[in-house]
Amino acid sequence: MGTEGSTAFPGAVRLAASTAARKALETARRRTLALTDAVTEDDLVAQHSRLMSPLVWDLAHIGNQEDLWLVREAGGLPGVRPDLDDLYDAFQHPRANRPALPLLDPAQARAYVSTVREGTWQVLQTADTSPDNPDRLLAHGFVFGMLAQHEQQHDETMLATHQLRTGPPVLHAAPPPAAPADAASLPPEVLIPSGPFVMGTSTEPWALDNERPHHQVQVAAFWLDTVPVTNGAYQQFIDAGGYQDPQWWTPEGWRHVQRAGLAAPEFWQREGHGWLRRRFGHVEPVPADEPVMHVCWYEADAYARWAGRRLPTEAEWEKAARWDPKTGRSLRYPWGDMDPGTEHANLGSRYLQPAPAGSYAAGAAPSGARQLIGDVWEWTSSDFAPYPGFTAFPYKEYSEVFFGPDHKVLRGGAFGVDPVACRGTFRNWDYPIRRQIFAGFRTARDAVKDHG
Repeated sequence: MGTEGSTAFPGAVRLAASTAARKALETARRRTLALTDAVTEDDLVAQHSRLMSPLVWDLAHIGNQEDLWLVREAGGLPGVRPDLDDLYDAFQHPRANRPALPLLDPAQARAYVSTVREGTWQVLQTADTSPDNPDRLLAHGFVFGMLAQHEQQHDETMLATHQLRTGPPVLHAAPPPAAPADAASLPPEVLIPSGPFVMGTSTEPWALDNERPHHQVQVAAFWLDTVPVTNGAYQQFIDAGGYQDPQWWTPEGWRHVQRAGLAAPEFWQREGHGWLRRRFGHVEPVPADEPVMHVCWYEADAYARWAGRRLPTEAEWEKAARWDPKTGRSLRYPWGDMDPGTEHANLGSRYLQPAPAGSYAAGAAPSGARQLIGDVWEWTSSDFAPYPGFTAFPYKEYSEVFFGPDHKVLRGGAFGVDPVACRGTFRNWDYPIRRQIFAGFRTARDAVKDHG
């Protein structure tokens, strides 16, 4: 049985937990303010889609969770606004209903999160974040990392809201570099040999409860796409009548196609013989070499069937991304144990779109697969389920209440994910009908027996 990788803290390697915590929280807050300052006050309070909250709700919710878990729970302080707990409880108020709530207005929300952050810094100054602290919330600065990840996850949600809003562009970024010279000559798929590997983690300091504990998993040999499925490849499925042929769809998927009138990825529109897409207010030709995005699980599964393949299981995906056959252990990331650099993956909204397929050779996994981290979330065939020995921490509502067949697992992170909320063990999940998320996929197939 192999072992999992090293336990370097998020952020710069070997930084003290408190320093890493401050850096992660400051990075998240800069992004939160950039996403909320980019729009008008009317845009902040508007609901741009019933699938999403008003941006001002996300802003105050970020502050409320920090007030609850950092200022009060970890710091033992009275807190800033405990009276807001019910109002910003995501489980009490569905997104569609939140605009009708007596929410803080933009000025009040900004003042609230600023005041809460002052309390957080006060707690951080005196908190014992040493690894041997018996308080699990504080050991390794976990609660600070948890809240930095929470804020970054809501920043990604707000980025999806920006994609859904209408009007002129307000977010801008340079395009990603062209594909590297060797992208066109990459093999279409890579072989992952059979055998056990260590899935999940018991040592990553800021890993969340659903990533724990590490455990051995036996995986049969399989082939995996070297890169995510591209827009150009997906267009072939459309042109072949994939959306009109029920043989490629599960019964539930086919009913959804008919009920929702699906005919192409979300935000695509036909233009002559080609396609245009809307991306953060820009209307542009769909780039053929970019990973396809804004497809739901049913669409990914149907494409895979049409192509004579299937979606990888979650365990297959993680083995392809983490298992190093030379050492027999599981790495933190496809490229090794060091934190993501700009040469490894497209993360942090640097480009506001996926990079061309075949990019990031420096971020390739030992298997040879590229772009397993960043660019697009990747649907897997697996339902979201607990690992053997799972224990909810610090609250059931983060993971446990979502376990079951209603949610499918996504892996890898997208261009809008910050590195603090993305690693080889990180698990995302959503309903199989969701398309507003930055999700794509890659396909797999069983290996023939002589490759076992």
